[in-house]
Amino acid sequence: MTAELRPVLVGDISGKFFVPSYQRGYRWGRDEVLRLLEDIQQSAGKKYLLQPVVVKRRDDGTWELVDGQQRLTTLFLILCHIRQYLPHAELKYSLQFETRAASADYLRSPTAELRSSNIDFLHIYDASELVRQWFEKQDNPTMEAVQFYGYLTRSVSIIWYEAPPQEDSTALFTRLNVGRIPLTDAELVKALMLTKSRLIDREREVAAQWDAIEADLRRPEVWAFITRRPATEPTHIVLLLDTLAPWSGPDRRPLFHTFETLRPQIETPAEDVWTRVINLHSLIIGWYDNRDTFHKIGYLIARGDCFEDLVKLSEGRRKHEFENLLDARIRDDLQLTDSDVAGLRYGEKKTEAVLLLMNVETVRRMRHSTERFSFQQHARRQWSIEHIHARNTEQLNRAEQWSDWLRLHRDALAALSTIDQDERKDLTVRINSALENLTESKFRTLEPEVSQAFSQAGDDQDIDSIANLALLSTGDNSALNNSVFEVKRRSVLALDREGSYIPVCTRNAFLKYYTEAEGQQIHFWGAHDREGYLAALRQQIAGYLMPERAT
Repeated sequence: MTAELRPVLVGDISGKFFVPSYQRGYRWGRDEVLRLLEDIQQSAGKKYLLQPVVVKRRDDGTWELVDGQQRLTTLFLILCHIRQYLPHAELKYSLQFETRAASADYLRSPTAELRSSNIDFLHIYDASELVRQWFEKQDNPTMEAVQFYGYLTRSVSIIWYEAPPQEDSTALFTRLNVGRIPLTDAELVKALMLTKSRLIDREREVAAQWDAIEADLRRPEVWAFITRRPATEPTHIVLLLDTLAPWSGPDRRPLFHTFETLRPQIETPAEDVWTRVINLHSLIIGWYDNRDTFHKIGYLIARGDCFEDLVKLSEGRRKHEFENLLDARIRDDLQLTDSDVAGLRYGEKKTEAVLLLMNVETVRRMRHSTERFSFQQHARRQWSIEHIHARNTEQLNRAEQWSDWLRLHRDALAALSTIDQDERKDLTVRINSALENLTESKFRTLEPEVSQAFSQAGDDQDIDSIANLALLSTGDNSALNNSVFEVKRRSVLALDREGSYIPVCTRNAFLKYYTEAEGQQIHFWGAHDREGYLAALRQQIAGYLMPERAT
């Protein structure tokens, strides 16, 4: 027997609910109680779903309340208070507690005299007082009670989740309450699907397919590629379910919108909804397995497109038609000509897009390689746009930063063969001396001389040009971010040796991959390097640029 799942109006909740000993007592405070009251009031008669209540049928016909004690107890207190204004208001359910038998009676009539008897009475009384004060603060408490009761009996529902008899209650309670994660849309949809007649005979098959889809979507690279998010959600199949139940409102998707939207579709027939879920999963895996599609879709999603929109774009189109539309969408995202690219600078939004696309396209066009651009690493924001060669120490304003900067450059001096040995030794000695009792004055005096040792003529011209920018995984190390090329080159190589993910074009730049042989010099980032890097960038993204504008 599978679980039963359905919405139940609060006014229709009936029966005896048994709260077992594995649960703690009632603990809702001011925030939770007032939020429930205000949420119901603001629903204003529109259909509104509260969090699920999870129950199991007991042998004596009562309900074991596995999850939802706090909500049902608070609703009970609200209904009790409404009955003071509306004596005819029905209260069809009751709660009893395995380890706190007296709480059932106290719940019906909380008194100040018994408030301090135990911790449960204290919280029940305080919540009851919050309910009383809330109604009394309304302009017309009696009218508010009438309206509120109307909402509870006509439009406000809980999601009723009846667990199958074979389900272990304690294990279910633990699973629901680890980290206080409630039932998700995905879990509710799954439970409802498995109750439907045409799928119930395939319960094991559908459950196995569900688990396989969830496992596929939990692969970090798959999830980041299709969502631009690291894999942190409790369920991932909900992406497919949300796609079948789109939400276009200005606010966040309402609680259980997906479940409520799909519920009538699942009623007749459920297999149609399940087939659409399977097809969406196949679509994602097909996109992921195709290197061209993977990189183009991954780029678009990283830039802000959503899976749902790309699904619509692909509907009814052949593979080559869809590929052409992806190219056009990337072109529309950039809105750049070739000359626009050459003029991009540090801090401009299009600069980040172009550098990301250069890296994505460089990997995509490696026809004899299985390497893929890591959208997972991009989603985790392990790098930012940085200068390949930098001399902007004005941003360093703490002794710790000055010290780090000098140490980084002192260590790089040891491998710098372009300056005289005696000059290098003298500069190293003076750096060490300054580090013993570093002041801003000492740092500002040494910095120009140290930087000059690592620079060639023209190195510092227009350092904010895109020809001097790359995706670098330097994090929050401001001393390294503001260092010269040689210091950064050593850092990139060290990270590469440790197995850190270095974007391919960043690695290529620091290995002088883009510089012609006659212009090679390992320690500096000069004019030849910038020209080669910019030429490669333009070549990689040329297919996504617009024609030059007429002059």
